[in-house]
Formats: sequence, structure tokens, C-alpha cells
Amino acid sequence: MFEQDYVMRLIKEMVRAILKLLFNIDTESPTVELLEDKEEKETLENLLDMIDDGKINEAENRLYDLTSNTDMNSLEIALLFYSYLNDKTDDFLEENDFSRDEIKLGLENVVDSFGLSSIAKMFLTDF
Repeated sequence: MFEQDYVMRLIKEMVRAILKLLFNIDTESPTVELLEDKEEKETLENLLDMIDDGKINEAENRLYDLTSNTDMNSLEIALLFYSYLNDKTDDFLEENDFSRDEIKLGLENVVDSFGLSSIAKMFLTDF
């Protein structure tokens, strides 16, 4: 359990750091309200609804499709997606065939596709 809490904190801090560095957003609780574009908000809200409905893998697949064009707006959506997912309990994740390590891996893959792997390594390679 201690290790999972540690992983949660590292993921949270990595998301916060990237939001601050790239989008000049400094917040303790990244949420959909940070998005200014109505279409981006709707996209993220749909993905978050899928998470809540237990369709995490399907939501993540849609997110990967969205981020494949490496548009910076889709990176912001991805960061908020993984931040929201990271706030879910281990029990919720387990019930829906997902894990904290999959959040870490998904986040690493997304930031790597945007050329930000050095930031991911800085936060996520210690465990």
C-alpha cells in the first residue's frame, strides 16, 4: 500500500510539473475546468464518464487515438485524464481491470510521444 501511495504522489507531481512548464497552469487539483475550449472539455468529460462507468481501457484507447496527432491540446487532455484516473482508489482500479502501474505506463507513453520522456524519467524511474 505504501508503494502505491508513493506511485500516486509521483504521478500527481509529474502531471503538475508538466502543466506548469508547458501550459503555465499551477494547480493542486487539475480538473476539466482548466480547459478553455468547449470541444476539448466535452472530449475530456466523455473520457472521464467512461472511467466512471468502468470502461477504463476503452477510454485510454480513445485517448491514445486523440494524442496520436501530438497536438498540445491533446496532451493537456491526456494529463487531466491520467490525473483523474490517478485519483481513483486501488479497489476501483482493480474492479475495472486496471492498475496504478498501468496509469504510470500510459502516462509515460503519452509524454514520450510528445518528446517529454526526460520529464517522465525524472519523476517515474525511481520505483
